[in-house]
Amino acid sequence: PRDLAALRDGLDAARSLATRLAGSGALPAEIGKAARLLAGTGEDLVERLAAALADDLPLLRRDGGFVRAGFHAGLDEARELGSDSRRYVAALQARYAEETGCRTLRIKHNNLLGYFIEVPQAFGETLLKDPWRATYIHRQTMVDAMRFTSVELGELESRISGAAGRALALELAVFDELSAAVLGEAEGIAAASKALAALDVSASHAELAVELAWTRPVVDDGLTFRIEGARHPVVEAALKRAGEPFIANDCDLSGRDSGTGREAGTGREAGQILVVTGPNMGGKSTFLRQNALIAVLAQIGGFVPARAAHLGVVDRLFSRVGAADDLARGHSTFMVEMVETAAILNQASRRSLVVLDEIGRGTATFDGLSIAWACLEHLHEITGCRALFATHFHELTGLAKRLDRLSNATLKVTEWKGDVVFLHEVVPGAADRSYGLQVARLAGLPAAVIARAKVILSELESGRGEGGRGRRAAAPAELPLFASLPPPAAPAPPPKPDALRDLLDGLDPDAMTPRDALEALYRLKAARDG
Repeated sequence: PRDLAALRDGLDAARSLATRLAGSGALPAEIGKAARLLAGTGEDLVERLAAALADDLPLLRRDGGFVRAGFHAGLDEARELGSDSRRYVAALQARYAEETGCRTLRIKHNNLLGYFIEVPQAFGETLLKDPWRATYIHRQTMVDAMRFTSVELGELESRISGAAGRALALELAVFDELSAAVLGEAEGIAAASKALAALDVSASHAELAVELAWTRPVVDDGLTFRIEGARHPVVEAALKRAGEPFIANDCDLSGRDSGTGREAGTGREAGQILVVTGPNMGGKSTFLRQNALIAVLAQIGGFVPARAAHLGVVDRLFSRVGAADDLARGHSTFMVEMVETAAILNQASRRSLVVLDEIGRGTATFDGLSIAWACLEHLHEITGCRALFATHFHELTGLAKRLDRLSNATLKVTEWKGDVVFLHEVVPGAADRSYGLQVARLAGLPAAVIARAKVILSELESGRGEGGRGRRAAAPAELPLFASLPPPAAPAPPPKPDALRDLLDGLDPDAMTPRDALEALYRLKAARDG
């Protein structure tokens, strides 16, 4: 029953929507077609369902009570018998008392006889004689009373005892009739559902475009991939709730057909590859994902979270982001990564968009570096697709000198009072370090561990200075890992109270009047002066 009510409400809303659209003037072709489909769908069915279904519906039809009172006369009578049987019995009792003249005549009920007529002993002898014995059938004689029944009373008893079952049967019959009516309109209902789906998608995209300042992309048959001010909608929404801004970034992977910027000797246009380096937590993965997401949104006909976007059609989007294993098949994290990378390299075409995040990180350093290096060369020389490649192997940035369609980008960071500050801004160039120790400190590793890691890192980097890059790593005995541990560093003193910072934290600029702002400024100045 609730499904029928949902269908009724949906069709009614569809008709209302069609009426509203009809008064909106000229409409785009797809929306106009949807409005016409909705306008003529199920008007009679909606009215019938509205008349038949009650306001409060049960979950299952076997529970009954879902047909509106007044819709079916026989059902109303059965319900009344089941819920108000005493009134029918009292009416029959009053008529029998008036016909016989016995004011003490009563209709009673017990589990043995069911409903029966009871009169005093003296008057019972009268009912045993003509003309009463044709109507009143003797059932039982008591010490001071006699009990009778009648055909009419027996019929009333049968109707009362079967009222609930008969009411449910009538309701189920009504349900079957309504279901048959719905099936008869199945084609129109299916068309209406498709029209509502088209309007729903269009409306949701329009709402996003207006409320979140999304823009209409330009999509063509070329290999252009130029996005200005790209944003990740999910991350942006989370930052907005926290009161923080999202840093938008540009991305240009547009294909070209000049010099060596051609696909594998064919002379055709080929896409750019952007190698993205930068610190952990700098925003590399977000940058990769937002551009892939914008490509998907553009090709489904939606607006995109960017200031401007021009994209050539992407035939397939390949993504190798994150880390996961497959224990059921005996695949390690690195094996899963290699299987997915193999699928990308074997299936990607010139028109594909490939997004690879830290390929080769799940194995030894030089093994991973060599795999990532070879993958980049394959994408450049064989596939010729547009690609985003994030990595911590800074050696890969040197490929930009000999691969014409490969360029470097990095995420900006700055250091302030020994801490790293992530600016999340993508700029041309290559990162010189990954700031892993700073991120480890932010994660809460003990200070002694961080201090020890700094010593080890310094020793390791000293063996890879100028002229040392690419040398085989030192033997275990030569590494500082086995040197004696320095004494643990003393815990850092707790920060001193900062009255000026506390005053700033307590200010709400949006809720201040000019006078409040002036007074706050005086308080800040007084706090600074001590």
